[in-house]
Amino acid sequence: MAWGAIGGSELTSAPAGASRHSVSPCDRLAADVAAHDRPFPATRGGATVGAGQQPDGLAPELQCLQTVLAPELLRAAQRRADQIGIGADQVLIRWGLIEEQAYLRRLSAHLGIAEAPLSPPAPIETPLRDDQLPLAAASGLLPLRHNGELLWTVAPRRLAARTLCQLTACYPSTIARLRVASTASLRHFMLRHGAAPLADLAVFGLQRRCPKLSAAPQPGDRPGQALLRRALGASLVLLLPLLFANAVGSALSLLLFLSFVGFRLVAAMVAPPPPVPVQRTDPRHWPTYTVIVALYREGRSVAPLLHAIEALDYPREQLDVILVVEPDDPETIAAIERLKPRPHLQMLVAPASGPRTKPKALNCALPFVRGAYVAVFDAEDRPDPGQLRAALDAFAHGGPAVACVQASLCIDNLSHSWLSRLFTAEYAGQFDAVLPGMSRFALPLPLGGSSNHFRTAVLREVGGWDPFNVTEDADLGFRLARFGYRAISFDSVTYEEAPLRFGAWLRQRSRWMKGWMQTWGVHMRDPATLWREAGWRGVLTLNFVVGGAILTALLHPLLLTDFGYALVRLYHGETLASVIGPMTLVYALTIAASYGGSAAVALIGLSRRGRAWQGWWLLLMPGYWLCLSIAAWRALGQFVLMPHHWEKTEHGLARRPAVIATAVPASGRFRFQRYRFRSAAATSGLRLISNGATKRPSRSIR
Repeated sequence: MAWGAIGGSELTSAPAGASRHSVSPCDRLAADVAAHDRPFPATRGGATVGAGQQPDGLAPELQCLQTVLAPELLRAAQRRADQIGIGADQVLIRWGLIEEQAYLRRLSAHLGIAEAPLSPPAPIETPLRDDQLPLAAASGLLPLRHNGELLWTVAPRRLAARTLCQLTACYPSTIARLRVASTASLRHFMLRHGAAPLADLAVFGLQRRCPKLSAAPQPGDRPGQALLRRALGASLVLLLPLLFANAVGSALSLLLFLSFVGFRLVAAMVAPPPPVPVQRTDPRHWPTYTVIVALYREGRSVAPLLHAIEALDYPREQLDVILVVEPDDPETIAAIERLKPRPHLQMLVAPASGPRTKPKALNCALPFVRGAYVAVFDAEDRPDPGQLRAALDAFAHGGPAVACVQASLCIDNLSHSWLSRLFTAEYAGQFDAVLPGMSRFALPLPLGGSSNHFRTAVLREVGGWDPFNVTEDADLGFRLARFGYRAISFDSVTYEEAPLRFGAWLRQRSRWMKGWMQTWGVHMRDPATLWREAGWRGVLTLNFVVGGAILTALLHPLLLTDFGYALVRLYHGETLASVIGPMTLVYALTIAASYGGSAAVALIGLSRRGRAWQGWWLLLMPGYWLCLSIAAWRALGQFVLMPHHWEKTEHGLARRPAVIATAVPASGRFRFQRYRFRSAAATSGLRLISNGATKRPSRSIR
């Protein structure tokens, strides 16, 4: 029997050339521990769906519940388990008919397997090294030493309970070495005994594995060296006005300026990819899907967020939700604890160690991810109910080289300011026009911070998120390319909230700009290596999209200053011929082309979103460019003085609709869809129960 069958960890294999990740964490964990201890015995034939049923027709994992639940409920759970390819015990737990701890007590009594002594007074330890703890957390399989004896603790997932039943029947001698524990108790044990190494991994894991790909201070730096390097880099930016002192420098800067605008315009004009065909796969092949949300001061967003996640049209039994909170955020923690218990939901408290960033919080959750695929959402997100299935279709259609798929982000404010309206148009241009075009050209994508869907194995391979980069999404898009993987956009929508006030918008955009500076600096440390790993596409995209966005925002006030100086001279009576020289005219045309190109990209996106009627707000594009320049220069100062400081974006201020609009970018069709707060899978599970002539009990078995 494969080790992965015990822990239930689902990891997909990486593309050719990355075969070391085609082995589950349990296999690698077992290889390390078995070098010193006798390995765990194997079963005959393994555990397969529908196999190993007892003469009475019940699956082995249900035998311990015959005197507890009605036969109709057990048969309904077994039918559902056979449909989606997991153990019937997991179905009952996810339906809320029995708590996991109560089930494990009955399973352990039935099999003669003791529960793991994970409570603090017990004298236990694990033979695992610090770097192996994430493997145990991911697999649900933990070796322990108790009174000098090696024990294997299993937190049953998927088919693990069935495997244990078959294993103990074939090899009774293994019972003494087995222990069972709930997922929550195993997680608490890991966080209690492995808090320091897990926190260290979340903060410094990428830096130790790939120091050249991390925005953290480089190993061996003396205090102040990193600050000095950033200050020198910023001082070079302050010399930008000297570029306009001669014709060559001015021409080069204007060429880069127009290249950025032209690059985006060309990408936006490319026809979007055709819709990915729906994969009619057997539900038993659907993997467990993990959703991670990092929350900070989002107490009022917790309930709407959970409603939106639970409206996802995906089997509830296969959904795993992790909410990561900060230790100094009692409001959000209390809001989560006020929710009724949800078997598919777990809350993690991130360590208080710095840097206090969203990517560090995501890294804290990564060892506990159970799914083969993982999605990242933000607190205010309302994903399309079919997004997880659409993401799986995109992964299947793109092949194993596609490690990330990016959904479209759309603003659904009902309360607007002029700034939020232009923000809406900018989002439409970016996610409905530019990113689909870049996908067609097979270019690396500067990912958005939400609705990214990853292959979990690849995400772990590339080191997760960079906790020192405040735009971890864009950085990760280029790191995936350097590891030989692709990111593509796909046809699904997540609705978000745009900032209403200039102060909130400025803090958010300054953080983005600062993160783009970090991303450009990290990946341009060694241009030759970048070219070798990411190819010309990676170099082109990094400089024209990320570098171009920074440089154009910084240069824009300089062009305006020259043009404004000419207008002042005209006002004071100088002749037009003496004021309007060739370069002044070129500057004016460059500014006009920038405004026009940005407006055209936004209008293309609005048209594909079915909102072309909002395009007249684009007449205010000059004011928006000026705001971008303010944010860029503010970001440059922060990049020097506090590069890892995370400025929180405040949510929950705008009015948003109860009915959401879902557009199909490929065809331009527009439709409305109301949120459903119960997934189709959960509804079908309750229907199975009702067909068994037995009503669902009013509360779960404890």
